Amino acid sequence: MESTPVDWNPISLSDDVRSHITFNADGLVPAIAQEVETGEVLMMAWMNAESLDRTLAEGRMVYWSRSRSELWRKGDTSGDHQSVREAYYDCDGDTLLFKVVQHGGGACHTGERTCFFRSLGEVE
Repeated sequence: MESTPVDWNPISLSDDVRSHITFNADGLVPAIAQEVETGEVLMMAWMNAESLDRTLAEGRMVYWSRSRSELWRKGDTSGDHQSVREAYYDCDGDTLLFKVVQHGGGACHTGERTCFFRSLGEVE
């Protein structure tokens, strides 16, 4: 269940960097998963401190499910998991970006490759 991916790059989170991450009032921070090779944005989900620590320790994306109020290891049910390659935080420290290798059919719970498959409209 918690095997370390072979295409994972170990990432250690220093206390200094950790102090720059701003969790919201619910103890959560948005985390964006982006395909490392193509730059395709796959999904956005939430992380708490524990899911962030587990993600970095396991090399697999672990999120916080707001609807179930529990940790959610991406791919445990679907098999479509994400191996961490790189990790960043934005200038305000309130959003995380993970460059990942997407394994399996898709990142979206609908089965789509990406959660961003719907357009708001056509470019005029």
